[in-house]
Amino acid sequence: MAVALPERTDAGVYFIGRIRTPWTRREDCPKNPAASDAPCTIALDPGFAAGLAELDTFSHLIVLYWMDRAARDLVVQRPRSHGAPRGVFALRSPARPNPIALSCVRLERIDGADLHVRGLDCVDGTPLIDIKPYLPSIDSHPDASFGWKSAVTSTREHGNPS
Repeated sequence: MAVALPERTDAGVYFIGRIRTPWTRREDCPKNPAASDAPCTIALDPGFAAGLAELDTFSHLIVLYWMDRAARDLVVQRPRSHGAPRGVFALRSPARPNPIALSCVRLERIDGADLHVRGLDCVDGTPLIDIKPYLPSIDSHPDASFGWKSAVTSTREHGNPS
């Protein structure tokens, strides 16, 4: 189900670099970042390179990026692997009013303004919004529930695919 979008945006975003991946088409991308171990490069614009100071002391990063090829007007979608329609805010789909994606990546090394990482799921050239250090004490919630995905996973594990 699609909706009409507002005539103008509320805020501006600076793209601070581009993400380099092996995938040139959305359908070739992994289904989610956890499904990918492909080497990727976050090419930060050189003007922001000073912001990388001490980032190499972290093993993992949170990367926010703009899924610039995604539809923005869909509020109800039928996921490929989970057939029932779901509200966009109950999905991790790139098609959403603000196509912001988040991945927790493993940092392998930093070369100048290039970050070599694993754990991305986007097409080559995707605009970069931000990089944050992953902090297990803040970002990990082992007691979190999986919402509707728990029921789908449980059903599949008991031999009843949905």
